[in-house]
Amino acid sequence: MDGLKMFTKLPQKIPDPFNLLGDQPKLAFRSQPGGIAKLASTRNISEKDSYWEQYVVLFDSASDVFTLITHNDLRRALYEAPENVATLVRVITTRLFNLVSDHTFPAPAPSSVSSLASSLIRTGTGAAAERNATKEVLNCIRVLQRVLPVVFELESETSRFEQEVLWKRLEVPERDGVQAQDATEGTAVEQASAEPQFVIEDEDESDEEGEGDSSKARAPTSSPPAQTSPKEQEQKPKETLPSIAERLFSCLIDLMFCCGFTLPTKIQVDHYKINYVIWEKGVGSTTDPGPSQQYENNKTEVLRLLLVLLSRQIYVPPSSLFTSPSSYTRHFVQHLPRRDVLTVLCSLMNTAMNATHPGSANVMGTVAGRLPYNHLLLKGEDSRTSLVSICFQVLCVLLDFQSGSARDLVVEGQPSGPTAKTNAFRYFIAKLHRPSDFAFILNGVVTIFEDEMSSLHGLLPGSKKSVPYMPETVIFLWKMIELNKKFRAYLLDSEKGMDIMAYLLCYGLEIKDKPDIEQHGMCRVLSYMLQSLSAERAFGVKLVSPLKAQIPQKWTTMGTAGDFMIHSIYSMVATTSGSLNSLYPALIIALSNSAPYFKNLSVTSSARLLQLFSAFANPSFVLSDEGHPRLLFFVLEAFNGVLLHALTDNPNLVYAILYAHKQFEDLGTFTLARGLREIRRIQQLKEERAAQGRGSLDKGKRRARDEEEGAPHSEKARLLQREAESIDLARTPGSTDTLPEGQARPGSEENPTRPLMSPTATEAQVGGGAPPAVSEKARGKMRAGRSLSGDMTGSLERLAASGVGRNGFVPSQEWVSSWQQGLPLDTIMLVISELLPKVQGLQTSLSAASANSAIVDLLRSANLSQVLPKPPTLSPRRFMWSDASIVWLTSLVWGEIYVRGMTPLGIWNNTAVRLFYVKHAQAQQRQITETVTNVVGGLLGRTESSQSLSRRQ
Repeated sequence: MDGLKMFTKLPQKIPDPFNLLGDQPKLAFRSQPGGIAKLASTRNISEKDSYWEQYVVLFDSASDVFTLITHNDLRRALYEAPENVATLVRVITTRLFNLVSDHTFPAPAPSSVSSLASSLIRTGTGAAAERNATKEVLNCIRVLQRVLPVVFELESETSRFEQEVLWKRLEVPERDGVQAQDATEGTAVEQASAEPQFVIEDEDESDEEGEGDSSKARAPTSSPPAQTSPKEQEQKPKETLPSIAERLFSCLIDLMFCCGFTLPTKIQVDHYKINYVIWEKGVGSTTDPGPSQQYENNKTEVLRLLLVLLSRQIYVPPSSLFTSPSSYTRHFVQHLPRRDVLTVLCSLMNTAMNATHPGSANVMGTVAGRLPYNHLLLKGEDSRTSLVSICFQVLCVLLDFQSGSARDLVVEGQPSGPTAKTNAFRYFIAKLHRPSDFAFILNGVVTIFEDEMSSLHGLLPGSKKSVPYMPETVIFLWKMIELNKKFRAYLLDSEKGMDIMAYLLCYGLEIKDKPDIEQHGMCRVLSYMLQSLSAERAFGVKLVSPLKAQIPQKWTTMGTAGDFMIHSIYSMVATTSGSLNSLYPALIIALSNSAPYFKNLSVTSSARLLQLFSAFANPSFVLSDEGHPRLLFFVLEAFNGVLLHALTDNPNLVYAILYAHKQFEDLGTFTLARGLREIRRIQQLKEERAAQGRGSLDKGKRRARDEEEGAPHSEKARLLQREAESIDLARTPGSTDTLPEGQARPGSEENPTRPLMSPTATEAQVGGGAPPAVSEKARGKMRAGRSLSGDMTGSLERLAASGVGRNGFVPSQEWVSSWQQGLPLDTIMLVISELLPKVQGLQTSLSAASANSAIVDLLRSANLSQVLPKPPTLSPRRFMWSDASIVWLTSLVWGEIYVRGMTPLGIWNNTAVRLFYVKHAQAQQRQITETVTNVVGGLLGRTESSQSLSRRQ
C-alpha cells in the first residue's frame, strides 16, 4: 500500500514548460470542446472569431491536418452546422490570398541548426512566438485539401453549397481603386517576367495572341463569367469579382512560381516575388533556374491541392461524365490565360521528364537511392519522387479531360483534335513540333522505362524498388502519341521506337499476373497503345531490325523485334487463362497490322503463331463466347498478310502452316455438331483418365458411340447432300450455279462471303455418297439458310445449352455459319494446295537430314503470284475512341490516383466516390511463397500458369 501511495504523489501530467514536444495544443484541438468539435456543436461562428486561428497556426505537417481533422468530423459539421464549413472555407481562402500578397511571405528558411532550435523554442513559448507566413500558407493549403473532398461528395445540395460558397460572384463596390491598383501591380509583374521562353506556336496565332493579351493582367474580370446568372448578365454596368474558386486557381498558380517558396530567390525581379519561370530545363526553356531541392515539398503541397480541386470529377457517376463536367477542371483547361497554361504545362512536363536527372536529385537520391535494398530501410518516398509522381498525375488528368464543352471537335464523324477553347493543355501538347523537344520527352520516358526494367532483372533480385509512377508514365506517353502526330512519327523513326515497344510489352508481362484490377486496366492500355503503333507503316518497317533494348533475361528472345513481339503477345494470351479476354482483340489486331512487314520469322515465332491459331480454333474456345470467332479471324488475317506480302521471306511460318494443314482443312468444314462432339470427346477423355485409378472404364460404350458419330468428312458430305436436295427444285438450266467448281472460281471474287475452299472437299464428297456437283457460289447461298437441328442429338443440344457458352450464351448452327463462311481461309488453302504436294514429295524422296534444307530452299524460291490473288492495299485497324473508352480511361486514371493517395495521407479515403467502384479488402499477411516468388523473379508463379493454354486445348 505504501508503494501505491508513492505513485499517487507523482504528477498526473508531466510538465513541459517549453512545449518542445508540441503535442499539447494538437491533443486539445482533437479532444477539447473548443477544437474540431466546435465546428459542428456551435452554430454560426463568426468569421472574426479567434476559433479559426488554430486552423492556420496549429499544424506542422500535412499528416497533422489529416490526422486531427477526419472526414467524419467534417460530415457532421456539414449536416449539423453547414454555415460553419462555409465560413471555414471563406476564412481559410481569404487568409491564403492575403498571405500570398503580404510582404512577410515567404518567410526565410532557417539557415542553421541553432536558428532552427531557437525558432522551436520561440514557437513553443507562445507569447514570444514569431509569425511564420510560410507555415500558415502551407496550413491553409492542407486544410483545404482535407475539407474539399467532403464538400464534393455531397450528393444532395452539392450544387447549391458549391455555387454559394465557391462559385458565387460578388458585385464590385463602386469604390474600386484598390482593385485598379491590384490590376496595375499584376501588369507590372507580367512585365517583369516577360522574357520569351516558349516555343509552342499554333495556326491561330492572331486569335490566340489577342486572347492571351486580354487576359494577362490579374484583373477582377480576367475570367469569363461562366457562373454568372441571367440577372447579372442583364446588369452590364455592374462588374463582378472573381469567385473563390477562380481566385483559388489564380493563387495556386502564383504559388507555383513564387520565389522563395517554390522557386529560388535569386531569380526574383526587384520586389516582385511572382516570376512565371518554367521550373526546370526542357520544353519551352533552355535555362535552368537553379537547384530547388528545398522547395520540392512546397511544390508537392500546391499540386496536391490543385489535384484535389480537379478531383471533383470522381464524385460524378460514369453515365453523367459528359453531361455534368467538373466546373473546376473545365475552368482550368479553358479559362486560364495562355501564359499560365504554357508555364504550368512546361513546368509539369519538364519536372516529370527530369525524374532521374542527376542535377535534380537530392542527397537521398544520389547516395542512399543507389544502395541495394534501400527501399526496405527508408520509409516512404523521397521528396523528388513525390513531386514527379504528382506532376505526372496532374498532367494525365489535364490531358485526359474531355467532358462537356472540353470534348474534342468532331468533323464528319471523325475527331479533328482539341482546340485552345476546348482544352488548352491538350491543344498545346498537340502543337509541339521541335525535334529537340521530342528528343527531350522521349529520352525522359525511355530513362523511366529503363529504371523499371533494371528493377526487374538486377543482379540482386528485389534490390531495387520499382518505379512508382510507371502507370502515369505509360498513360502520358499514350496521350503524346495520340495527340501529337509529329511526335508519333518522330518516335517511330527514331532508334528507340522498337525499344519503347519492347519496354511496353515487358511491363505488360510483369503486371499481367497481378490480381489488382488497376493492373489489368494498365494491360488494356498497353494493348491499345500497341494497336495504335502497329497501324503505322514506320512501326512495321522497324520490326525487321534486331532488338537493342536491355530487357529482363527471362523475356529475351532470339531474332528480330518482330519475333519478340510475337513471343510477348503469345505469353500474354497463353499464360492468363482467359482472365484478360478484353485485351486479346487489340493484341491480335496488332499482329494482324504488323504481319505484312514480318520477315525471317524464327521457328519458335512461327510455332507461337500456329499455337495461337490452334487455341482460338479450339471448339471449346470458339463456341464459348459470341466474340471469340473474331480472334480466329484476326489470326487468319495475320497469316494472309504474311503469305500475300512476304511469303518467300518467311519459310519457317509457311512450313508451319503446311505442317498444320489438317487444322485449316477441318476449320473449312467446321459445324456446330462437330465442335460439340469434340468437346464431349475431350471431356470423356478427362473422365476416363480420372477413373483409371478406380477401374471404372467403359470402353465398349465409348467405342460404339465413336462408330455412331462417324468421320468428320462423312458428316460434311451428309450436310452437303441435304443442302443439294433442299435447293434442287430451285435450280434453272441456265443458272451459273450449275457450273463445275473449277469454272466458277474465276468469277467468285465478286462474292466476298463465299464458303471456304478446301483441297479435301472433293474427296469428302466421293467418300460420303457423291452428292450432285454444286458450285461454291451455290453452296454459299445454301448455307445461309440451312438448319442442322437434325444432326444435333439430344445430348449435344444439352451440351450446347449448358456446358459450352459463358454468361448464358448458347451457340447455334446459324451463328456458326454466319462467321465460319466469312473466315479468310482462301489464301491459306491455295498455298497449302500448291506447296503441300511438293513438300511431301521432298520428304519422301530425300533423307530427313537433307529434306529440311531442301524444303526451306523450296519455300524461299516459291513463286505463287499466278495463283494467289493480288495483295490488297494495306488498311490497318486503328484504335478508335468512343464514349465508353473515354469514360474507362478517365476512371482508370483517377483510380490510380485514388490508390496512390491512400497512403500516407488518405486524401480521398472513405468518401463517396461514384466514378468507379472502391472495394475495401482486408489486409492479408504475405505468404512465404509470395515473398520467394517476388525475390526469384516470379519463376514459381509461371511454372503453373504457363500450362494454361495446353489445359484449355
